[in-house]
Amino acid sequence: MTETRLKLGAWGEAQAASFLRKQGAKILARNYTAPTGEIDIIARHKKSLLFVEVKTRTGLQFGQPAEAVGPTKQRQIIRTAQWYLQQESTNKLQPQFDVISVLVDGDAVKIEHFPNAFDADL
Repeated sequence: MTETRLKLGAWGEAQAASFLRKQGAKILARNYTAPTGEIDIIARHKKSLLFVEVKTRTGLQFGQPAEAVGPTKQRQIIRTAQWYLQQESTNKLQPQFDVISVLVDGDAVKIEHFPNAFDADL
């Protein structure tokens, strides 16, 4: 991955974290890494534990950013969430898998939140 793409991704994740905070969420982890993979943002919002994948794009030539979270990526996020749940005491929170799309078009930034973007039996 090029340095420019890495910087864009990190910037998009920061925008997504700020968006979640404004919605009342508490960020618990960013770029959480386990042997099973990585999750961009883990946050608590009300009674939910959010596992959030952030996709940032500068255009739509590759489709909507959220469309990039296919079945393989979903399985990786679910396995990593299972790992996290085994390590942390969060049994009172309901796991939720969200996607946040950050689309940059010139000076305009559009953030879309897709709560419960996919399901898992945890």
